[in-house]
Amino acid sequence: MFRLGKTLTAIGALALALAAPAMAQDRPGEGVKITMAQPTWDTGWFQTAIYSQMLRELGYDVTEPMTLDNPAFYQSVAFGDVTMWVDGWFPLHNTYRDTFEQGAEIVGAIAKGGALQGYLVDKAAVEKFDIKTLEDFKRDDVKEAFDRDGDGKADLVACPPGWGCEEAIEHHLDAYELRDHVNPIKANYSAAMADAVAAREAGEPIFYYTWTPNWTVNELKPGEDVLWIEVPFVDLVETEKGLEDAATVAGVEGCVSDPCRLGYVGNDIVPVVNSEFLAANPAVKALFEAAEIPLPDIYAQNAQMNAGDENVAAHAEAWIAENREQVDGWLATAREAATN
Repeated sequence: MFRLGKTLTAIGALALALAAPAMAQDRPGEGVKITMAQPTWDTGWFQTAIYSQMLRELGYDVTEPMTLDNPAFYQSVAFGDVTMWVDGWFPLHNTYRDTFEQGAEIVGAIAKGGALQGYLVDKAAVEKFDIKTLEDFKRDDVKEAFDRDGDGKADLVACPPGWGCEEAIEHHLDAYELRDHVNPIKANYSAAMADAVAAREAGEPIFYYTWTPNWTVNELKPGEDVLWIEVPFVDLVETEKGLEDAATVAGVEGCVSDPCRLGYVGNDIVPVVNSEFLAANPAVKALFEAAEIPLPDIYAQNAQMNAGDENVAAHAEAWIAENREQVDGWLATAREAATN
């Protein structure tokens, strides 16, 4: 019996020894902490949850994401106070490159080139007032129709302070001499857009900035409910100078013209990761270079969230389950990178 016990113990130890390399290979992030950040706009939280869950499958200890505005994130990731987020918008966020590039870097892309931005007006108002560009908001009849607070200016749902789009909108107000004609609403974006949706349902004209992916595209469908309008001419913020051709996009559904002079360059949505962490974790680099999320899937989740189902983690779990084969391929790529 004594000899049998010793034999069983030896066998168990051997099994654990043989299993250890396999477990290490399967979970290369075991024991490594990731401090995840997410942006103040909730339309980016879906991809944050998906990437967090994939990283946990690789064994990483991923914190619940802290919500940061752009300047705070880019400074923090450069210093290593946070590890990453997956919500960089470039070239829109080029203004932060000097802040982060000494200590962090872009790796991979959630969505390349498909993130559009611009100004939309409800279709009925476009047809009634023959609105084609921002220049039309200098007309008295248009300003009066869109003036909801009685200040004599057309109300525009814009972006809160600290967002990259706020800088671009402010630049446009000056470039197109709209200060005396347009009032940018910089309140909480989701709340301001919910108010705009209600106003449209009540038959009032609405004028707003949006981006894709965003729940607004599902709620107010371009071409059916609203139309993209154009800028009078392309005038980009300083960090996007030289990209003027990319601010006019062909085939934009629901635009008043084709090609559509949106006035914004199409953006890549990308992870931004602390460089020191990335160098020490090739599995993360390989995962981020392989993974991507289709924009229509993000639209759909954003609409679901806006309808009141705010369990973003559950949405991410469901997406991973529906795309299990593809996700497993990305994870296999990451695990292989960790062993090389």
